[in-house]
Amino acid sequence: MIDLHFWPTPNAKKVTILLEELGTPYQVVVCNIMRGDQFEDDFLRISPNNRMPAIVDDDPPGGGAPVSVFESGAILMYLAEKAGRFWPADVRGRYAVAEWLIWQMANQGPKLGECGHFLRAPEKAGDQSYAIRRFIDEANRLNGVLDGRLSKSRYLGGDDYTIADMAAYPWTLTPAAAAGEIDSFLHLKRWRDELAARPAVQRGMAVGADLQEDWSALGPEEVRRRMKLLYNQRARPLPAS
Repeated sequence: MIDLHFWPTPNAKKVTILLEELGTPYQVVVCNIMRGDQFEDDFLRISPNNRMPAIVDDDPPGGGAPVSVFESGAILMYLAEKAGRFWPADVRGRYAVAEWLIWQMANQGPKLGECGHFLRAPEKAGDQSYAIRRFIDEANRLNGVLDGRLSKSRYLGGDDYTIADMAAYPWTLTPAAAAGEIDSFLHLKRWRDELAARPAVQRGMAVGADLQEDWSALGPEEVRRRMKLLYNQRARPLPAS
């Protein structure tokens, strides 16, 4: 059984999509990032970057003690390798997928995350126009990178659907991707529509729907509390010994 420490964000939904595609038994362990669960000592033992998702596999390959994995890209690689699916075994195919998986982790996720952050920034943060313009332009550029690849290939890694597609797809549904004019990219739209029609993708995206919250319905005090919890974090002091 896989324990999935989860909150309904694009990074976590990469993992639920793969688990649903594989038919792997898993249970969701809610990691409520609005409450601060990601800073609890028990969670930090499996995810030292105080970010979810993370998994614990009590039936790892080769047996032995449970294996924990943090970082969504590493989780996708672990699960796909264990199952022998959605990640090619041949060198050329494997690294074509790895390129796009790492591209997603290093570019699409972080840049669209920053775009979303500045689009949500409170007015009292001052003039955010430069940051908003920068990251909207970067969202547009990254949408174009995806579109260019998908103009030459059915999927990101080549002819077959893989973990690279599962990693990128949830981020294409975010407000930040929309701000980057995603609907104007026709090859990207074709790919996104095809993935959206997959039953396992639909199930994976639906996980945690009951946990979704509308920030616009929150009072100003609660918004301030969450902003303080989620943003502008600094290093946690270590004990002297």
